[in-house]
Amino acid sequence: MTKRVAILISGGGSNMVALAEDMRGDHPARPVLVLSNDPAAGGLAKARRLHIPTHAIDHKPYGKDRAGFEDALQNALELAKPDIICLAGFMRILTPDFTAKWAGRVLNIHPSLLPKYKGLRTHQRALEAGDSEHGCSVHEVTAELDDGPILGQARIAIRPDDTAETLTARLLPMEHQLYPAVLRRFAAGDRTPVTLQA
Repeated sequence: MTKRVAILISGGGSNMVALAEDMRGDHPARPVLVLSNDPAAGGLAKARRLHIPTHAIDHKPYGKDRAGFEDALQNALELAKPDIICLAGFMRILTPDFTAKWAGRVLNIHPSLLPKYKGLRTHQRALEAGDSEHGCSVHEVTAELDDGPILGQARIAIRPDDTAETLTARLLPMEHQLYPAVLRRFAAGDRTPVTLQA
């Protein structure tokens, strides 16, 4: 049975596009919703061009009422009835209550080789640490930030002249390969980690 996938974004949605464009043909899943916390997110227009239903719930009016925002999120998701939720540059931290409701069904992509560098500024932190390699990880979402079982990683070598900007630019194509590969496997019921090397 084909799995239904909701993709949550906050910005341009390049990983969302990579996921959606892969969910064709013999893929075990199809996108049923692209949802953003920013009504102006560029990814919403891209999703509409791909004929995926979209919805926006502006988080700003909710202020510090995270439960209220997540109730609205939950309502939108329940209408779409997804089997899997993919966070693709969704810049809101989800509460334990929300993650518990969707336990084992939410994936996230993070720009570091987890468990290293949870949170923000991952590229700069890898450079400051003198690391020889960097990468991205796809993991199951749990109540802990950027935690949960790792389902895939892609690695790139750090060059002597790299900056946070050049690392970002070189890592993004790897993200666009890794996330679809993990989702394809995950939607088929296979949690064996995917490993990619540039």
